[in-house]
Amino acid sequence: MTGAEPAQPVLRLTDITKRFGSVTANEAITFDLARGEVIALLGENGAGKTTLMNILFGQYTADTGEVEIFGKPMPPGNPRAALDAGVGMVHQHFTLAGNLTVWENIVLGAQSLAAMSLKPAAVKARIRALAEQFHLDVDPDARVGRLTVGERQRVEILKALYRDARILILDEPTAVLTPQEADALFATLREAVDLGLSIIFISHKLHEVLAISDRVLVLRHGRLVAERKTGATSREELAALMVGSEVSAPEFVAQSPGAPLLSLRDVSTEAAGTATALNRVTLDLCAGQIVGLAGVSGNGQGALSDLVSGLISPSNGEMRVLDASIDGWSPRRAIAKGIARIPEDRHKTGTIADFDLTENAILETYATEFARRGWMDWRRARAHAESLIDTYDIRCPGPDVRIRLLSGGNMQKLILGRVLETGPRIILANQPVRGLDIGAVNYVHSRLSDARADGAAILLISEDLDEIMRLSDVIHVISKGRLSPPFARGTMRAQDLGVWMAGHGFEDIANAS
Repeated sequence: MTGAEPAQPVLRLTDITKRFGSVTANEAITFDLARGEVIALLGENGAGKTTLMNILFGQYTADTGEVEIFGKPMPPGNPRAALDAGVGMVHQHFTLAGNLTVWENIVLGAQSLAAMSLKPAAVKARIRALAEQFHLDVDPDARVGRLTVGERQRVEILKALYRDARILILDEPTAVLTPQEADALFATLREAVDLGLSIIFISHKLHEVLAISDRVLVLRHGRLVAERKTGATSREELAALMVGSEVSAPEFVAQSPGAPLLSLRDVSTEAAGTATALNRVTLDLCAGQIVGLAGVSGNGQGALSDLVSGLISPSNGEMRVLDASIDGWSPRRAIAKGIARIPEDRHKTGTIADFDLTENAILETYATEFARRGWMDWRRARAHAESLIDTYDIRCPGPDVRIRLLSGGNMQKLILGRVLETGPRIILANQPVRGLDIGAVNYVHSRLSDARADGAAILLISEDLDEIMRLSDVIHVISKGRLSPPFARGTMRAQDLGVWMAGHGFEDIANAS
């Protein structure tokens, strides 16, 4: 990317092997990273990418092998040594304290919040400068627990930049950023690379890998199976290297929608904290149809998701489910009506970290499907979990493992199986492929397409316009809690949707009403 020959390595990993019981996460992996170089690390979910980076960052200890940073061997299992050596890591899953402010989270770990030398005004000024430089808009005084997922990701990136990292590990950094935000981040990362920053970039978005990296390393089943110069490869070759065979996206087959299964008419919701409420939303989810919802994170997607899930009720307007007005709307009633959800945050609302796979597989159906006269049928529940593991290719030691030990993609596969195996009438798919590899993305999309063919009404909420445009029969854009008119498949370009995402066009609707 810089046009120069690789310089002396700033990082070298030699024969790294890591096992968890009978599972080999990494096997004899060796590579190096030069100053001012960007390496992309690719692989399927569970291929060992995050484990390898956790070893580099000192959070895991390798069984064998060595990590050298700027020519010096790193003590194993010592994140402080990695930080002091100039390594920064932006984790795929947030490591933030929700009860603290943005600036307190960024400083936390770098210096004591109680230190007499700590000057909050200076800290916040530096954070604002970094935020402006890297186009990562966030308020230093905002409470992290009230931020959107996208805003929290920006805080994670700022936290690493604040500590003057010379080697930056980015684990799915754009998973919750809009395309415009991702482009802005890449532009500033290129500037930083020109100044000598070295980056390891983990992403499942192959177009991003080709846009930002100099070299690509491919892991499969814990082993380094390929290395390519970015300018000498293609999306198709990289996808095939990741999964071991050619991959193809599911084909879209047009079909006529059925009757509305869920309808909103001029629905508004109460504002909650800093979250955006719905403002006179009208929407139909019809049988056999995928309705795509595009928008910049934090514009009311959460309120609409909570409404469909039964977590909140309309403050104004009418909501009908299966052609009946709702009364006493709740998550229990939503499940009873055949509404199944793939939540946006698989950690916070999709799973319970210290429950095993079996317990997580039956979270929403245990009372109706696996309990008899007050007694749980755990044998049947375990068999159900084993069936999901087999059907959805969930890579794990077994149904008794704690779900927090799985990769994010394998957690998502469990949630998908939990949803689809109930035969739902209505599916809320909120960021259903966030953080998934290309093979898993195609699999999720094909299963959603199958559910559509079987007559399910699907609300697809995504910040990935490619996904929205590829899967949706009808597209709406949400901005500041308002919903655009429905756009039929193929009638809008990404640029056109981007105009609506920026809030333009809604004024005409308001004037017409």
